[in-house]
Amino acid sequence: MHGPELLLLLVGSLLVTAVARRLGWSAPLVLVGAGLAVSFLPGLPAFALEPELILVLVLPPLLYSAALDSSYHNIRANLRPIGLLAVGLVLATTVATGWVAHLVLPELPLWSAMVLGAVIAPPDAVAAAAVGRRLNLPRRTMTLLTGESLINDATALTAYKVAVAAAAGATASWAGGAGTFAVSAGGGVVVGLAAGVGVRWARTRLADGVLESSLGMLVPFGTYLFAEELHSSGVLAVVVAGLYIGHHAPSTSYYTRLQDTAVWRSVDVILESFVFALIGLQLKTVVDAVDLTPGLAWASGAVLLATILVRFAWMYPAAYLPRWLFRRIREREEAPGWRGVTVISWAGMRGVVSLAAAAALPLDLPGRDVIVFCAFVVTVGTLLIQGMTLPLVIRKLGHRGDEERTDALAEAQVQHAAAEAAVRRLDQEVGSGGDAPEHVVHRLRLLAEHRGNAAWERLGRQEDESPAGAFRRLRRTMLDAEREVFVEARDAGRIDDEVLARVLRELDLEEAALARE
Repeated sequence: MHGPELLLLLVGSLLVTAVARRLGWSAPLVLVGAGLAVSFLPGLPAFALEPELILVLVLPPLLYSAALDSSYHNIRANLRPIGLLAVGLVLATTVATGWVAHLVLPELPLWSAMVLGAVIAPPDAVAAAAVGRRLNLPRRTMTLLTGESLINDATALTAYKVAVAAAAGATASWAGGAGTFAVSAGGGVVVGLAAGVGVRWARTRLADGVLESSLGMLVPFGTYLFAEELHSSGVLAVVVAGLYIGHHAPSTSYYTRLQDTAVWRSVDVILESFVFALIGLQLKTVVDAVDLTPGLAWASGAVLLATILVRFAWMYPAAYLPRWLFRRIREREEAPGWRGVTVISWAGMRGVVSLAAAAALPLDLPGRDVIVFCAFVVTVGTLLIQGMTLPLVIRKLGHRGDEERTDALAEAQVQHAAAEAAVRRLDQEVGSGGDAPEHVVHRLRLLAEHRGNAAWERLGRQEDESPAGAFRRLRRTMLDAEREVFVEARDAGRIDDEVLARVLRELDLEEAALARE
């Protein structure tokens, strides 16, 4: 893909995204549809999907941004079901869909069929998460979908490497693949944790918001490449680094947090628009590469159906059988409702990683063009069929989140304690020899009281000691006290990360206003 073509794709995809957001439509689905519609326009350049571009320049920042916004506490609390989805379901999908592909396409060797299974195994939660946020899915459902999408690529890419090696005639086994995955995953976790600790340490010493954000922009690419160089999982390394840095974001400056939020949201929009438009634009390239017969069309449809059904066949036993077998699981984990299980079962849309993995296959791999075609059918089919009907499924089942009231109550309780802590900090500052004017102190007290009451109402550098300077200095110390209380409450599990993020943004915006000259 040349420069003008890339620029055309980026600009066009952003325009389509802007229209979709203005109309309240799902931008990923609109982009796929628009790409399919224009792929056969005469004179349109060929937008070839380059695997290196996707796997090195697109996937790491998307995973990193998603990890930054994810809750470490929620993922840790749901690690067992996430593991069943991100590891167990991916491997089950690889084997089941590969077996179906071999049955309906007898000319496709078994190991080539397993390659296809590995290619289409990992779902992409971008479209599902967009729908879930708009329709207020319960937090646990969103955590499972997001956690699955953060980890499943590592499992699928390991299975992919094993199957490709076997299809190419090399000695390979699933047992050896399991060992490879364990070593790769362990190495990825170590590299990601080391990167997260190192970046956090560096940020605390830079004391420069622009440099801190610039360093953050390098994290996904550097972490991914370094982990891959060590034959570890670059995907897991990026995810672990993002979770660690995101969890410790409260220790950075307000300027860095505000800037990081704006930067990564912009990156998300650009990259997601790019990849979903690129998926649709592959239609002409993929169709031209195969001899499209009714038999191949029927077989690809069968693989698509198997991909959808395998997720349902896995979800219900995985959700309920462990609870029936193990009392400890029943005691420690919330019982999954059938509505949530059904929604997650239907939210199995595939994404650009599947197409990138298919495009990266060796040219001499038996059945390569058929694998690419079937991967395209499954990716586009799940995006359009499941993606377009997911909002209807959620509405019909009535599977909506009820955390808003609980969050508001928890926030109000902690906000009251934070306001009291801010006033105590104010008294300490004034009592330690400060000569701030009384009307400034009074105003700050009123502000703290207002902040402490606001949540309940929703339920139902040293400056010179001018009045304005004293106000800014003392208010900053009070904001620090409030942050400390909220972070402590988050770490103790009294409030959720979403509550912390919302309150931190409010405090950061106020501190940004204080810093404005």
